[in-house]
Amino acid sequence: MKPLIKPLGDAALTVEFENIIREDVNRRVMELDKKLKQENIPEIQETIPSYRALLVYYDPLKSTFAKLRRKIKELDRKKTEAEDFCGKTVDIPVCYGGSFGEDLAYVAAYCGLSREDVIRIHSAGKYRIYMLGFLPGFPYLGGMDPKLVTPRLKTPRTKIPAGSVGIGGAQTGIYPSASPGGWQLIGRTPVRTYDPERDPQILYEPGDYIRFYPISEKEFYDMEEPLS
Repeated sequence: MKPLIKPLGDAALTVEFENIIREDVNRRVMELDKKLKQENIPEIQETIPSYRALLVYYDPLKSTFAKLRRKIKELDRKKTEAEDFCGKTVDIPVCYGGSFGEDLAYVAAYCGLSREDVIRIHSAGKYRIYMLGFLPGFPYLGGMDPKLVTPRLKTPRTKIPAGSVGIGGAQTGIYPSASPGGWQLIGRTPVRTYDPERDPQILYEPGDYIRFYPISEKEFYDMEEPLS
C-alpha cells in the first residue's frame, strides 16, 4: 500500500492511503504520524490524522513540497517495531438509559433487541479511535457491532449534555462537551474526556482504544467530575 502524496496549496500536503475505512489502513496513518513526530522535522508545523490520510502543515519558507514528499516516503518505508505504535486502552464508565440515554429504547426497538441487549453489546466492544473531530476530543470510533447500527435523528438536537454517548449509523462516540448533535443518545459518562484546563486536555488520541462499562445512576453521581 504505497501512499499518494499530494499538495494542498503552498503550505500543506496530504498523505493518502487506501480509500477505505479499515483498521490496517488507519494504522498506517497513525504509524506515519508518529514517525514524523519522532523525527521532529522543524519545518513541519502540525499533523492531523484521519481515517485514511494524514494532513501535514509545513512552513513553505523552510522547505518545499518536493523535499517533504521525499522525506515522508523514506519514513513510510522505514521499518519499526509494531509495539511502538500500539495505542492504549481507555476504560469509560457509562450510565445507560433513563435521563442519561433517552434514545436507548428507540435503539433497542429499531434493532429488535431488548435494552439490556443493547447495553451488553455496546459495552462488550473495544473501539478503535480512528480520528478526533467535530469538537475537541470527539472520538470517531470503529468496531461497533452491526447489530446496533441505527440512523441518526432526522432533526438534530440543539444541545446535548457533555459526556453523552451516542450511536450515529454504524458508529458510536462521546460528546466531550455540550453541543448540538444528531446521534441517538444511549447513555452518559461522568468522566470529563476533554478539559482545556487539564494536562492532557484529552484523555485519548487517535490510534487508542475505548472500552465502555456500565455503571448505576448512583455510581454516576459518585464519579461525576466537577467543571474546572
